[in-house]
Amino acid sequence: MGILEVKNVNKRFGGLQALSDVNLSIAENTVHAIIGPNGAGKSTLLNCLVGKLIPDTGSVMFDGQSVLGRAPYEINQMGISRVFQTPEIFGDLTVLENMLIPCFAKRDGSFEMNALTSVTSQKDVLAKAEHMLEEMNMADKRHMHSASMSRGDKRRLEIGMCLSQEPRLLLLDEPTAGMARADTNNTIDLLKQIKSERDITIAIIEHDMHVVFSLAERITVLAQGTPLVEDTPDKIKGHPKVREAYLGESA
Repeated sequence: MGILEVKNVNKRFGGLQALSDVNLSIAENTVHAIIGPNGAGKSTLLNCLVGKLIPDTGSVMFDGQSVLGRAPYEINQMGISRVFQTPEIFGDLTVLENMLIPCFAKRDGSFEMNALTSVTSQKDVLAKAEHMLEEMNMADKRHMHSASMSRGDKRRLEIGMCLSQEPRLLLLDEPTAGMARADTNNTIDLLKQIKSERDITIAIIEHDMHVVFSLAERITVLAQGTPLVEDTPDKIKGHPKVREAYLGESA
């Protein structure tokens, strides 16, 4: 049993069968990539994994608990964090102020920046945020307004904000989309560092095969809402079903 188990998931939007009998198991403390051509159902599947979409049939279980129908803060409390395609940070705040936000999160999912009246508590929260900036190699940017940063640094900050909540599962939706190659390589290095230093499971949806084959231990290939093959990166490369899905080349 994996930490994340998808069983017989189907999802239809009108006349479009977006997901068809999808089964997926993601092992704990691994990096698992989900790839496929445009329209394969990757984003729909990801939205099911975080409870944003409820399948027509089937189940999605995280560590034995269903994620379906749960509010975003409940998903976070379960130990799941998600990084979206477009970095979701506050451009009018500094890097440090952004990092402080998840540290002040309340159990009901709201935020109260004045909730901590104890000086000791405030110092602890500030120390945690500063520590995360150190881990993300962004301490020298703490007073920079985040809107002025590169897309790669915005992504690095967003990942750090997710990690401050100490998730067990980190879901990354096209984490290098729109990046220059240097920022892409820096993001790959960051994710390798995170994986080596933390007990964490990472699931990635990504089009850039350089990213996929640099990070993934297992790869699931989707086509037309159906898993075609799941295997190690070495066995995925050149697989006839993968070539057919991406290039239209028959085996």
